[in-house]
Amino acid sequence: MKKNLLIFIVLAPLFAVLLSGAKFYYHLGVWSYEGPSKEFSVKPGETFSKINYKLKKSGLISNPKIFYRYCQFKGLLTKFKSGNFLIRKGSSSLDIIETLLKGASIAPKLTIPEGKNIYEIGKMLEKRKICSYKAFIKATKDKNLAFSFGIQADTLEGYLYPDTYRFSEQTPPKQVIKVMVRQFLKRWQSLGLNFSSEKRHDLITLASIIEKETGASFERPTISGVFHNRLKRRMRLQSDPTTIYGIYESFTGNLRKKHLLQKTAYNTYKILGLPFGPISNPGLESIKAAIKPKKHNYLYFVSKNDGTHKFSKNYKEHLKAVTAFQKRRAARKGKSWRDLHKK
Repeated sequence: MKKNLLIFIVLAPLFAVLLSGAKFYYHLGVWSYEGPSKEFSVKPGETFSKINYKLKKSGLISNPKIFYRYCQFKGLLTKFKSGNFLIRKGSSSLDIIETLLKGASIAPKLTIPEGKNIYEIGKMLEKRKICSYKAFIKATKDKNLAFSFGIQADTLEGYLYPDTYRFSEQTPPKQVIKVMVRQFLKRWQSLGLNFSSEKRHDLITLASIIEKETGASFERPTISGVFHNRLKRRMRLQSDPTTIYGIYESFTGNLRKKHLLQKTAYNTYKILGLPFGPISNPGLESIKAAIKPKKHNYLYFVSKNDGTHKFSKNYKEHLKAVTAFQKRRAARKGKSWRDLHKK
């Protein structure tokens, strides 16, 4: 009996050690992340406890206590690099540790929404420390750079395709532009059209206006039809976004009557036809709408304050719509008319 007790006393701790070791081995080297490859971010100065919590919450590790104990034993609690890392399917905890210690950081994602102009994109790039605002704007207005892409225009406004990109900090502005223009050219080629550079420029200009006029995707062909109808009748487009773009760098956010009377190359209240060039960078759906407008007899539209518009065939109908949706304070619901195209 005493012999059995002695064996138990000796073997029980040994068994516990082996069991604990097996548990560590399983959670560190056997268990693996089986989800889709995922981007994991470690911010500068982020504590190990925060990193450990994020790894567990993301489902990238199975046991945060064991992960912590192992890293503590190895002296790794302050060794992880900051940056964005790609955790691939099938990665074990040991693989993740190796990635966070020695892996190459991938550039963070930057999404350029549809309808942003070069000035807005420039501010986004500078905020993310990708390149300076001034250098970017200067590069977008470089005619020689535009010509090098086969774009016969004074600026690259309209040709910086809105999409999600990865740019590292301190990327040269021309490299950023090159990536975005190439994406535009790829999207344009997918349409299978054989238009001249001048015809394409006119379509991108119109698409950029359509993009700014509505956030409701189903309305784009209808709004395109309005502009096509006005162009055919030699009516001014009278688009507020074009007027704003013409004074954008000095615009304070409050469009006044004096602005509508100010003649610029973009003020479609004062000039006939399309403005000098695009006023934003449109997405593919707005480009398609410019190419293939919906056929109708509408000549006017006004916001209904819910992201959509009321369309009218003549000025009399339009005035009624303006009274119903814009002149009555209750109908506006406190919204600014400059934001009515947004959802």
